[in-house]
Amino acid sequence: MTTTPQKPKTDASLIQAGLQLFGRKGFEGTSTRELAAHANTNVASIAYHFGGKAGLRAACVKSVADLIAGLLDAESAPQPPATAEAAQNQIERMVGALVRLVVGTPQAQDMVTFMLRELTDQGDAVDVIYAEFLEPRHRAICDLWAKATGRDPEDEAVKLAIFAMIGQILYFRVAQPLVARRMGWDGIGPDETRRVADLVIANLRDTLERHRHD
Repeated sequence: MTTTPQKPKTDASLIQAGLQLFGRKGFEGTSTRELAAHANTNVASIAYHFGGKAGLRAACVKSVADLIAGLLDAESAPQPPATAEAAQNQIERMVGALVRLVVGTPQAQDMVTFMLRELTDQGDAVDVIYAEFLEPRHRAICDLWAKATGRDPEDEAVKLAIFAMIGQILYFRVAQPLVARRMGWDGIGPDETRRVADLVIANLRDTLERHRHD
């Protein structure tokens, strides 16, 4: 007996449409009619599910934030790490998971494009991205970094190092076609993603070691 694939729920389809179209065209450049057509639904469903286009954009931000937060939480121990080694291991697990998602997952393209577009356009979503996602997650990694190195978590060098680490990962997604061409890869699949993760983690270890001795 064969089963028919279930249709995505309307709200999930609209969020996916929002990630794609807001990322490519911007919030102002995307109409509700386009969003509805892309999600294969009617315009009224945007107001029904999200209260309007702005509500859909907020739901898109939340969907990305929840996905990444869940990913990082899955790599976290129930209790704060007791040793510097345990703290470093947790950071490394988080970085590996982020690389696998951001670099190795095709659907991450829409998420990354959307978030970068929101940050570039400096729209209403920027404050939400910062307050509800970036600042608390960045602070949590700073605390792990401090445990791993003995540095103050609010040290400028610590905060910048974590931004630089995130930037490396994003680059391998944003410039993926150029990276693959220069490397002579047909694309970036599981093997290539693993090599990228190994590189980013090696850079992370070097930076942590340097911070221990600064």
